[in-house]
Amino acid sequence: MTKQIVLKSRPFGIPTADNFETRIVEIPAVAEGEVRLTTKIVSVDPYLRGRMSDAKSYIEPFKMGEPIVSGLVARVTESKADNLNVGDYVMDRLPWQEEMVLTASGLQKVDEKLVPLSYYLGILGMPGLTAYFGLLDIGKPQKGETVVVSGAAGAVGLVVGQIAKIKGCRVIGIAGDDAKNDYLMKELNFDAVINYKTVENMNAAITSACPSGVDVYFDNVGGEISDAVVVQINKGARIIICGQISLYNATRLPVGPRIQPILLKRSALMQGFIVSDYADRFPEGFKALVNWVVSGQLKYTQTIYHGFDQLPEAFIALFEGKNLGKLIVEV
Repeated sequence: MTKQIVLKSRPFGIPTADNFETRIVEIPAVAEGEVRLTTKIVSVDPYLRGRMSDAKSYIEPFKMGEPIVSGLVARVTESKADNLNVGDYVMDRLPWQEEMVLTASGLQKVDEKLVPLSYYLGILGMPGLTAYFGLLDIGKPQKGETVVVSGAAGAVGLVVGQIAKIKGCRVIGIAGDDAKNDYLMKELNFDAVINYKTVENMNAAITSACPSGVDVYFDNVGGEISDAVVVQINKGARIIICGQISLYNATRLPVGPRIQPILLKRSALMQGFIVSDYADRFPEGFKALVNWVVSGQLKYTQTIYHGFDQLPEAFIALFEGKNLGKLIVEV
């Protein structure tokens, strides 16, 4: 028997602990071609909020009464598969369950000796690849340009800022905590930071931090922050729509400024994307990120919760801004 966490009810607004339920389920015997896994690290990501709703989206919603699924690293504890041995570590999108039996095919083996295992869910996983392809393929940053990153202290944002620095750009980070902004400045060498929770006038703050305007905006949050940044874009600017966390828990459709005239007058590009759009190029992104991490050009940090039962609390913490870098749960 093992624990699993399922979606008990669909959230209205910000998720609460009542939307989750822990169940005890039976683990089947391991058959040929299968492995038994013990969960070690679970990824907690903002996009999961969208899957908790039944609204049409780019990915199917979670079904009521079924486990939440996210990125997960697990250890093989029993194997009847030729390609995996006891003691190996694997990664995939898997259910929130302490132990499970799965078909071995499709599971990605990861090397615990190369980097910490949690990196495969963060800087070398979905967040890192999101930063890599979003910034480089859509943003196309050029040396000397100004890049603004909202949600800059999150799992994606801090990678975006560092890659922009590697490309020779001036980088401005927006986050809602002075300690986070200190980390961006002192540890990651951002050129300027803005605390959106304490600044009195966001438009004035953007103008001050970006005296030459904004060439690339990596948008992780949407809402009023993005409204202020878009006003400051230069001709030919590129706006990457990665996340809209400020709107994920909205209970009615928000109405904002009409930005089309700005895009028209500045000959600017605004493009959304999902990292899975680049699935066939993941090896390219992974290789580049590994090289930057191993060489010390990319630093990473994470916020860790401990214990399987902490998964709902950790997920809710995302919307309270409690994480610096990637938020994970170690089981």
